[in-house]
Amino acid sequence: MTRSLVVIFTAIVLDAIGIGLIFPILPSLLQDITHSDDVAPYIGTLTALYAVMQFIFAPVLGALSDRLGRRPVLLISLAGAAINYLFLALAPNLLLLFLGRAIAGLTSANVSVATAYITDISPEEKRARRFGLFNAMFGLGFIIGPVLGGVLGDYWLRLPFIAAAALNGANLLLAFFVLPESRPGSRETIDLEALNPLKPLRAVLEIKSLLPVIFLFFLFSATGEAYGTCWALWGSDAFHWNGLAIGLSLGAFGICQTLAQAFLPGPAVRLLGERGAILTGIAGVSIALTVMAFADRSWMIFAIMPVFTLGGIGVPALQSLATRQVDENSQGQFQGVLASAVSLASIVAPLGFSSIYFLVRGEWPGAIWLSVVAVYALTLPLVLGLGQKKPAPAG
Repeated sequence: MTRSLVVIFTAIVLDAIGIGLIFPILPSLLQDITHSDDVAPYIGTLTALYAVMQFIFAPVLGALSDRLGRRPVLLISLAGAAINYLFLALAPNLLLLFLGRAIAGLTSANVSVATAYITDISPEEKRARRFGLFNAMFGLGFIIGPVLGGVLGDYWLRLPFIAAAALNGANLLLAFFVLPESRPGSRETIDLEALNPLKPLRAVLEIKSLLPVIFLFFLFSATGEAYGTCWALWGSDAFHWNGLAIGLSLGAFGICQTLAQAFLPGPAVRLLGERGAILTGIAGVSIALTVMAFADRSWMIFAIMPVFTLGGIGVPALQSLATRQVDENSQGQFQGVLASAVSLASIVAPLGFSSIYFLVRGEWPGAIWLSVVAVYALTLPLVLGLGQKKPAPAG
């Protein structure tokens, strides 16, 4: 493995650990700052703010990485993440918290630039393996992060955010001193129209038959936002989990999810077909969420994890099925539309699920998971209607 790959993979692990560190303890930080127990709306708003800034500025950072090179944009992104965590660690009020999250969203290009970097330095025959390692490194970091965050947060509420800032600072120094540029800067001017984040969505109006699969991606992405928004709050409310217990539960979920996505999608598609694999994934996660909604013992959550992570086989199968909905000449346009749908879900879903949790928290915190099951139910007719369609013509 080359030095550049070692640095990139190390950066991804540290980045994922930094993200995972704050999940178990963010509700407690918000309670400390607001002096209120009802912090679900604040979590949803913080998450949505990050997604809005990312949605608007991701095309700008992508264009800059083509124009200036990957390295400077990656350094900017890492610096923005470190600043965000310092705001979280030191902020005495909500205004500074929101400012920190806005900066983080504005500069959030670590993963996309790292992906482009690997593409730059990898011949085609090695890209699949290297992207597999890339995903494994992110999964490893996200397993370690919540557990470490829970331990540190139980010691001192602000410590996980200081640790995350330190990790991103180390990440920044590593990239600055060790990582070479993979793509020399271009003298070409940046196409300002290409920076419009809504531009890919115009394709929806041109290829009407793709609306079902685009809506499916939106719904699947929306369900994923429920966990980051509500998991820590629910664990504390339903089982009185401390930071360590929340971190362990997220770590267990990360381990099962990583194993499921690494080993199950291929055999599941061969055995069940793509639609069958998607439906099996929906069934598995819906059963697990229903158990979680009614669970009155914390051990039940850990016991249901293997069933929960069956959902990991659904998205890869959907991605495979989706690529055949358009011809080869339209793939780039189509992937741009899907990326926009995922971004929009990251904006809307945290606000929606945090509002629902605020309503059900007093009487039945677990009801939040039934709302996620309801969203999955909306996907069923869309999945059943996909079939093996002929590629749609380019718009």
